[in-house]
Amino acid sequence: MSYRAAENRYGKMKYKRCGRSGVLLPAISLGLWHNFGEIDDYENSRAMIRRGFDLGITHFDLANNYGPPPGSAEETFGRILKNDLAGYRDELIISTKAGYLMWDGPYGEWGSRKYLIASLEQSLKRLGVDYVDIFYSHRPDPDTPVEETMSALEHAVRQGKALYAGISNYKPEQTTKAAKILKESGVPCLIHQPRYSMLDRWVEDGLLDVLEAEGIGCIAFCPLAQGRLTDKYLGGIPEDSRAAKPEGYLKREQITEELLEKVRSLNELALERGQSLAQMALAWVLRDERVTSALIGASKVEQVEQNVAALDNPEFSADELKKIDKILSQ
Repeated sequence: MSYRAAENRYGKMKYKRCGRSGVLLPAISLGLWHNFGEIDDYENSRAMIRRGFDLGITHFDLANNYGPPPGSAEETFGRILKNDLAGYRDELIISTKAGYLMWDGPYGEWGSRKYLIASLEQSLKRLGVDYVDIFYSHRPDPDTPVEETMSALEHAVRQGKALYAGISNYKPEQTTKAAKILKESGVPCLIHQPRYSMLDRWVEDGLLDVLEAEGIGCIAFCPLAQGRLTDKYLGGIPEDSRAAKPEGYLKREQITEELLEKVRSLNELALERGQSLAQMALAWVLRDERVTSALIGASKVEQVEQNVAALDNPEFSADELKKIDKILSQ
């Protein structure tokens, strides 16, 4: 049976304006960093994307190296787009990035015009689309002039192979310079994608102020700190968790007893609010109006549903915010 999206898919999701642009993003966006690669179960990936769209998630975030193996998340999404979502393409925001290692040789990563444009061409083929909605520089390149990197983003937009330009992992001063170059080119920076969570608050030290001043949207990745801000690790490290696996970015030694004490206290506060810890952590990231969207990952449909339900209780009292800051400072 062919997929037909839920008729009420726009009934509950909150949409926020991305900076000073005409783009509205869902408050919860779905990232395909994990669990959508070639090694993962296709039908599970398909079910998560379809359910997400039924819940009003219109933004699906990718990068050239997502998988594993690199490139396979784009291939998976391209297959789902062709089989299920092709008729809804104009309702979707599809984003991809280039910046991390993708192929051998001196032109396979970082921020050169050569690499970025070649990577985007490959991404379009894997996705099976003529354009992406947002094309990001995934990380600043310490050796390539930022003017060259931004000119590649401008070129992609001028060619019609991306509708908007974005940056990710740029520090405040780097963001200011990149935004100036793009604005002067006539292709303003739409969005910045930084890492941001209760456990990683670096964006509060200047970056959010820069984004507000420049009229750039913000989409936070890792708002759940790779699962540390969920109930998964309250009792230790489960054998099926990311921290228990030898590969991946979350290491067993990052789950310290000091961290667990904070997480357990945060979990108690979340329960008082009638939320799970993950739901409270998402609502907390979105409490700042400068944050357009929170980017979730998921391994099953139920997680997508539970994360979207964070929007049912988005408000914090001043007392709750003080309690959270006190817990985090211990």
